[in-house]
Amino acid sequence: MQEGRGLTGRRGFALLVGGVAGGAVALVVSRMPLDTHEEWDVGLLIWLLAGGQLLLSHRWRPRRRARLVWRARVAGRYGVEAGLVARRSLVEWAQLGSSVAVPTVLAFGLLARLPDHEWSELVRSLVALGIGVFVGKVAYGVARFTGALALTASGVRQGRQHVPWPSIRETVLRRSSGRVDGVYLRTMPSQAGTAGNPNGGHPGRTPTAEAPSGGAHGRAVPVTRTVGGRAVAVPDERLLAAIEHYRTRPDALAVGLPVDAPEPAGGSPVKKGPLLYRRR
Repeated sequence: MQEGRGLTGRRGFALLVGGVAGGAVALVVSRMPLDTHEEWDVGLLIWLLAGGQLLLSHRWRPRRRARLVWRARVAGRYGVEAGLVARRSLVEWAQLGSSVAVPTVLAFGLLARLPDHEWSELVRSLVALGIGVFVGKVAYGVARFTGALALTASGVRQGRQHVPWPSIRETVLRRSSGRVDGVYLRTMPSQAGTAGNPNGGHPGRTPTAEAPSGGAHGRAVPVTRTVGGRAVAVPDERLLAAIEHYRTRPDALAVGLPVDAPEPAGGSPVKKGPLLYRRR
């Protein structure tokens, strides 16, 4: 895969989506009324948003039963490849929605307390511009990549985070408050090029040090990354089984033919006890 190959159209599409979303929100904010705090209970709206954010952050955990789906064209960080894709979960979509709603309501609360003067118009325009840029950036990030997470021949990608297969030394389920919440990938950055590519699986990319090389002995320092979790609709047990299966045979994802994601041991997406894989 050549860096940037096939991404021009995707980046253009993402810019269009980001521009439309950011422009629409900026237009709404720019037309919000001034000096209306006596007509609206802004404090109540802010408290309701804060409660909703708390619920999304800690309490709401809908069941995740989706599967990794084969896609012939997966837009990643460095190019377009074939691979398996996990869609976003309901929690992730709700959090994306709240990332738009929260600044919009806060802007409404701020503008409602400003007097109806000329300088307030300038403040409103600046607030609208700032929120529009923020929302546009969020929308661009959603449209820029295919799905929430993808397994391709070059590695594991979630959002802008990309982990090459050769660097993954150990995989284990992450647990938080007694619940499975993501997959830990223990990586050795200095060994990312041991599969015949010194650039970590990305031809034409300048190698970068992702972690210090480990003191006077020159030993690589392991880095733990987390993928999956509530943002992904695929259960973490199923995701772990797929990562472990393809990290020793990533070329199977590059042939261009549909492949299936393996199921966890026992054929169930839920497995009791710690689930741990190590590269021997």
